[in-house]
Amino acid sequence: MYKYTQYISLALLMVLIFLGQPKAQQPLRRFLQPASVVNQIPYGANPKAGHYAQSGDARIYYEVYGKGQPFVLLHGGLFGSSIEMASFIDSLSKNYQVIVISTRGHGKSELGNTALTLPQRATDVFNVVKGITNEKLTLLGFSDGGYTAYQFAALFPDKVKKMIVIGAGELYPGVRSFGFTSKQAFELDKVYWNQQLSLMPQPERIEELFQQIANCYNKLTVGKELLGAIKCPVLVMAGDRDDGNPVQRVLNAAVLIPNHQLSIIPNAGHPAFLDNFAAVWTAMLPFIKD
Repeated sequence: MYKYTQYISLALLMVLIFLGQPKAQQPLRRFLQPASVVNQIPYGANPKAGHYAQSGDARIYYEVYGKGQPFVLLHGGLFGSSIEMASFIDSLSKNYQVIVISTRGHGKSELGNTALTLPQRATDVFNVVKGITNEKLTLLGFSDGGYTAYQFAALFPDKVKKMIVIGAGELYPGVRSFGFTSKQAFELDKVYWNQQLSLMPQPERIEELFQQIANCYNKLTVGKELLGAIKCPVLVMAGDRDDGNPVQRVLNAAVLIPNHQLSIIPNAGHPAFLDNFAAVWTAMLPFIKD
């Protein structure tokens, strides 16, 4: 009887030890990432490559990979994160110094205490890169990151060599309604959001982030005044099935940029580079080569 009690006690102890062990960390994933895709490097949460830069009232997190001419990557908004840029980082870091910035309020970057604006996010990019390089940049921005790139090129024309923008068309108040909530986001991909909340300095402000982005974009105009001020060459790209930024609005934006090229990616929605990376990569290679 005594031995039997010992075995039970030992078994219970082993169960408690097992339950007390931290669960194996899942690979960092992008929003709605297919199960067949596994990211080997946790872009956006990689301590081997991570740094912070102070920008106004917030610390902005960024990572640097590779060597060569500086190439800045700006991910999408709300549902975006640095990890979605994995294929770009893997490909570009072989020949460029790739600077991957987590947008204010996303990932490990702080939200700060002032209202989000496009000039503010462009200034965040400037405050990151000024501590890394004095060379002109090539920028690649997707969606929100594309709008930030437009603003950066207009505000800091001497800092930009070339620019690639994916899924960012003309925008005026009333064209789209931005009112997504964090609750709706969690219902779409709980695993992704739990990972992102674990990275955020102030995860309790997630709904505030959604509201601030909605406030920014519901009032935002991206038209002739902004796009016409861009002097560098710009490759404007869009998926042919983009419901958020339809091809026509992306085309309307492109023709307002004095020095533009246009590429429409077949069989691709809003995140064209995730839907058809091969086509995006093939289209951009001739553009970025000197």
